[in-house]
Amino acid sequence: MKLNEISDNAGARKSAMRVGRGIGSGKGKTAGSGHKGQKARSGVAINGYEGGQMPLYQRLPKRGFNSRNRKDFQVLNIGRLQKAIDAGTLDAKKPITVEMLADTGVVGKVVDGVRLLAKGELKAKVDITVTGASKGAVEAVEKAGGKVTVA
Repeated sequence: MKLNEISDNAGARKSAMRVGRGIGSGKGKTAGSGHKGQKARSGVAINGYEGGQMPLYQRLPKRGFNSRNRKDFQVLNIGRLQKAIDAGTLDAKKPITVEMLADTGVVGKVVDGVRLLAKGELKAKVDITVTGASKGAVEAVEKAGGKVTVA
């Protein structure tokens, strides 16, 4: 077998339909676009237009809004914190800061800070400083003998 002898399987490639090339081709004259009107022209952009009827996207009710200056907190569950302490990534004897959490990879990229949430279980006594914390998380840390400082 030589490179110049290699060919595709029969029917693997279909040549494009050449439109507007005479009446005998079956796609001559109007080239499959019907007769006149907006859709027969080039540059048609009428998606979502319903012939003057109120479009669906306007008929449906509007709901909610996104605040332009909302805070983007990284979420840290106390279960994840305990896992990091068990793995030796964090030292529970030293005070834990947001920078320390980001450097060790316990949380991702910190934009507006870290919020501590109460999912999971905490056994270690920790002194942690975070941007925000839920009531349940504060209670769980204090129950384990630790302290939460909200910066």
